Amino acid sequence: MSPRLGCRQRGAIGLMAAGTLAVALVFMVLAVDSGRLYLEKRKLQSIADTSALETASRGGLCSPANTANDYARENAARNGFTVVAGDNSRGLTVTCGTLPTNASNIRVFTPDATQSEAVRVIATRSVATSIASGIWNMFSATPAPAQTVLSATAVAAYAPPVAQLTLRSSLASVDSTKSSFMNATLGGLLGGSLSLTAAGWNGLIQTNVNLLSYLDQLAIQLNVAAGDYDALLNTAVSATQLIDATVKALQQNGTVATAVINDVISVKAIAPNTQVLRVGDLLKIATGTSAAALNTNVQLFQLLETVAQLSSSKSAAGAAVQLNIPLIGNVSIQTKVMEPPQMSAIGNPAKAKAGLLTTPKTDQISVRTAQVRTLVTVQAPVLNVVSSVATVLKGLGTPVSNLVSGLLNLNIPAAVGGLLCLVACEITDVAITDKLMIYIEAGTAQAHVTDFTCATTATRSLTVQSTTSAATLGIGDINPTSAFSSSAAVNVQPVRLVDFGKRSCAVLNLLCSPNRTPNVGGGLNLKGLSTVGAQTNTLVYAPVAEINITPTYKSPPGTNDILASLEATVSNLQVTYVPPSGSVSSGALAGVASSLSTITNAVIGLVRGVLSPILDPIVNTLFKSLGINLGNAEVGANLSCHMGRAYLVI
Repeated sequence: MSPRLGCRQRGAIGLMAAGTLAVALVFMVLAVDSGRLYLEKRKLQSIADTSALETASRGGLCSPANTANDYARENAARNGFTVVAGDNSRGLTVTCGTLPTNASNIRVFTPDATQSEAVRVIATRSVATSIASGIWNMFSATPAPAQTVLSATAVAAYAPPVAQLTLRSSLASVDSTKSSFMNATLGGLLGGSLSLTAAGWNGLIQTNVNLLSYLDQLAIQLNVAAGDYDALLNTAVSATQLIDATVKALQQNGTVATAVINDVISVKAIAPNTQVLRVGDLLKIATGTSAAALNTNVQLFQLLETVAQLSSSKSAAGAAVQLNIPLIGNVSIQTKVMEPPQMSAIGNPAKAKAGLLTTPKTDQISVRTAQVRTLVTVQAPVLNVVSSVATVLKGLGTPVSNLVSGLLNLNIPAAVGGLLCLVACEITDVAITDKLMIYIEAGTAQAHVTDFTCATTATRSLTVQSTTSAATLGIGDINPTSAFSSSAAVNVQPVRLVDFGKRSCAVLNLLCSPNRTPNVGGGLNLKGLSTVGAQTNTLVYAPVAEINITPTYKSPPGTNDILASLEATVSNLQVTYVPPSGSVSSGALAGVASSLSTITNAVIGLVRGVLSPILDPIVNTLFKSLGINLGNAEVGANLSCHMGRAYLVI
């Protein structure tokens, strides 16, 4: 290298070192500034996140009271971010709104102070801009701002509201008389026989089952993953498995009496083991419902009753009860469940309300009672009616004698009850039916959520609409096969209550023919038929119980009572005169006009006397034990405005 050239490069390394040091200092300043701003931004984002989460978790509102702003500031203060009035260095803006989905299927926050679907918190803070800006300001004629405003935004979605409807039997207690009836009824629906005591039935009525424990037991038995309630609801199950899960849930409870558990085991012993049922037929749980919402109780008696009715609707099993009532005769009651009940439903009331506007309706929270057909057959009412009717006919004297004689074209001057002939003649023969049938077709009654309010804790409420479907009530002659047909309508025919026939007799009525000719002199037909129309009522639960505690129960006011309607049917029995099969003299027609109303009124009164002891308490007990309509069942309601955990969405 030339000496001259070496002199020219002297100090180059020093210059390079100085330049490198300057660049390193710049990068160091940038690293320190960006790191400091990043940490400040991160702290600020944490403030916004935690404030939004707490506000949503506590159900903060922006209207009418701005509790959302209070909750957000309380959280920020606990985390060292105190907002002081007049201090512009720190700010916290809280806005309530909704989370609609845009065209790109991305949720966006839309401010709306009246809604509480989501809350947005914007936290702001002023910090020193940077070291570099300070150095710049030392040499620049236009200084940069000394403070930089950092901003952090967080949007938290509120936990959705959860509502629950539950059916509970209004049967308060069972005595010894009702216990045998209920053994036959519920045992028959399951296809067997029960022998529970009155104390045993009362124990079932007074005991509750935890729904969450019950579903967990079912999941174990059916090999369904824990918490996968959608799969559980669609799994095939038998009545035996449903009741066995009840037994295990009660045993895990630890506080349920052994006698109650043993009674449930007795019910399980007669239950069918064919997997023709679904868990979803028993309970309805909306998709996405948290386990916390299922931590509630259902009535043990209602659970077993629903399983029995569900089992009957899916099989040929039906309850058959035989009773003997003194002075009346034998009474048989056949009951078949045509449509199963649904005892409990849990879901989001906001979705249920919106689903009412769709076709078909979606996301409904509804419960329903069973659709039940019942046939009550009263055998041998002759024990109480024939002698009374005969007495009435005798007491009417000559007009009836003339009437019957005329109808039969006989010339016999004697009373109906004791015609006398010396050699050979025909006598009137009054026959009374030995069977009356009462048919009851009770349509399904259901209740569903229509609205709710979560504005404030004090005004929180749930609105439920209950609807009782039409029911048919009839008294007459009914074919038992068609009464329980799933397709054909039941045809109620008049029953021949009184029939004026004749017999041939000889030698002072001592030798009478066993052959009777019916309807020679006509007769009286009996029929009663009425329809209970559908009726809708609105139930407002305010206040309403929170989820996980005892529901708020209501009985629908003004709901048509099937029993009362049946009594009205009995009170308005129609008795019609059937003309004789042969020719009738003009004198007979005059006798009919003068005596028919008297006979009719007397007969109606006697028949009512036979049916009244059957309606109360027998049919009444049947209705209450089966919960045929909402008038005999109570609808329980629970509402939690924010069930579960809030979560960040933006």
